Amino acid sequence: MSKRGPHRVLVGDLDYAGLPGKVYAPAEGNSVPAIAFGHDWMKPVRTYHATLRHLASWGIVVTAPDTETGLVPDHRGFSSDLETALQIAAGVKLGQGKVTVSPGKLGIAGHGMGAGAAILCAANNPRIKAVGALYPAVTAPPATEAARAVKAPGLVIGGGHPGLVGDLLDPGNPARVAFNWGGDVVYREVKNGNQAGFSEDTLIKLALGQGIPRYSAQETARGLLTGFLLHQLGGERKYAAFSAQLAEGRNVTSFSDADLADKANIDLTSSTRL
Repeated sequence: MSKRGPHRVLVGDLDYAGLPGKVYAPAEGNSVPAIAFGHDWMKPVRTYHATLRHLASWGIVVTAPDTETGLVPDHRGFSSDLETALQIAAGVKLGQGKVTVSPGKLGIAGHGMGAGAAILCAANNPRIKAVGALYPAVTAPPATEAARAVKAPGLVIGGGHPGLVGDLLDPGNPARVAFNWGGDVVYREVKNGNQAGFSEDTLIKLALGQGIPRYSAQETARGLLTGFLLHQLGGERKYAAFSAQLAEGRNVTSFSDADLADKANIDLTSSTRL
């Protein structure tokens, strides 16, 4: 699933609908799944081109708002933009009328800040049928608490490699997000993966001294997200293992509830999962 899918990909702008951003879609398909994707703090949508194109190549429409890219973003406002982007995907024909989205196959995903905003958007939102949170970061209000109100199945990916200066670039608590999840959830860690390494702004990372890009970890995270969405939104049973809590994979570690509690420093004798 980390390799390119069978579909030709079309790329367009969300601006025509009044929302800055991009649309990635397979060239054709009826009743296909769709997600809105949220970027990390100060990361424009163009730094996710390969990831969004990858998802579309597997038959998933992706709308990605290019808003709240400033130094002090409004997380709740960004979650509203994600909801708007998802409505756009579900409400119009794409690819010169050759692509339609099923209103029952809508999901949401994001990276870092965008993952936190995706969780805020999915809380108490029955329209959203699956959530992919890649290295979720701290948001206001907290995504760790909003996760309790998310009933859709979730995939949470946490760092298997420390960020720059400890956890400075990985300020969220993905394990606690997963532990608090209100519905079914799987938590994975990718070897050598972290929040700082997932976006595709290679030159900026090198200039900031964040080291050589970790392409293998990027590809693995993309594959995990793609398989999960194809199973949960596309209903493709052959990808059911991507939704299994303790599934095994190369360079991937899966966690049980007890593992999550230990990872998030939660005392199970005095805490319950709501």
